[in-house]
Amino acid sequence: MTDLTPANLFSLENKVALVTGGGRGIGAMFTEGLLGAGARVIISSRRQDQLDEAVKEMGSIGPIEAIAADLSTEQGCLGLAEAVGQRTGRLDVLINNAGATWGAPIAEFPDAAWDRVMSLNVKGVFQLTAALIPLLEAAADADDPARVINVGSIHGLQAPELDNYSYSASKAAVHHMTRVLAKKLAPQHITVNCIAPGVFRTKMMAHTLDTFGDEIVADTPLGRIGRPEDMAGAVLFLSGRGGAYLTGAVIPVEGGYATTL
Repeated sequence: MTDLTPANLFSLENKVALVTGGGRGIGAMFTEGLLGAGARVIISSRRQDQLDEAVKEMGSIGPIEAIAADLSTEQGCLGLAEAVGQRTGRLDVLINNAGATWGAPIAEFPDAAWDRVMSLNVKGVFQLTAALIPLLEAAADADDPARVINVGSIHGLQAPELDNYSYSASKAAVHHMTRVLAKKLAPQHITVNCIAPGVFRTKMMAHTLDTFGDEIVADTPLGRIGRPEDMAGAVLFLSGRGGAYLTGAVIPVEGGYATTL
């Protein structure tokens, strides 16, 4: 008889996960969820002080370690992949969460806003994934594939009100790159899916929520902004055996804000 218990479908015992941008915001929600499910989690970001704080805060939940890396450059992506390989011979879950945004009126939108955002949000996702394929393959088999989970955005699904031109374009690119990589990596038993978050209480969204929070809630069919358990639940589904037959999907976690209006 098939084991359909939650322990079998969503446990991540003996799994190793890497979460980029995993020390704060949505990345920390992913990290906490993975730790709670039994995974060993490696987090990365540019700032060592933020990583140290995150390890201290979440160390009581499960085994967590940190590697500082700048993923806006190919050298940074290759360096992180090498550092992860020195710590583990396999990688079960890669979450490409690190990202940047930029806002400015269209007439003032600078060239630097395209270079910075696209380099991290798009090129960095591709370059890090490519560099980690050997470790992902080492963890993969037909019944329990290795998982790549990219983080997109509702702003890649609909035209936003905000003047975040390069960010919106980058997240739409991540959504389609998810499909392309899913097709390419499926024969190697690696699934590639994407979570497209809506509005969550993070440092990046603090100003927007302080200014437009009531309007955002009013425009959200489910009547609230996202909570940590919403992000954790999505990533546990995609990471566990319950999500093993899904690849190339972009899953909106946004209370209906972008997908029903």
